[in-house]
Amino acid sequence: MTDTTPPTPRLHGPSLAAALAVMLVGTLYPPLMTDAAGHADHGLAMALFWAMSAGFVRGVGFVPRQPLLRAFFSGWAVAAALALAAWLRFAS
Repeated sequence: MTDTTPPTPRLHGPSLAAALAVMLVGTLYPPLMTDAAGHADHGLAMALFWAMSAGFVRGVGFVPRQPLLRAFFSGWAVAAALALAAWLRFAS
């Protein structure tokens, strides 16, 4: 007989730390999310907000049941969104 109970959710420190960092830096220094002309960079903001959202969801220990949502809100998604944000910020 196999145990089918799901694993106990636990905090995921790196994801939560990334989410808190994006939240604090975005709050304290909003010009980070602007382009060279001073206009809002919507692609960069979207990548940072995805990283922050995924970081909070995974960081507090919530793991969605649906595979697509589990992928969008995983620790790997946090890393991918931060990499996308860095690429958008420094590629130009």
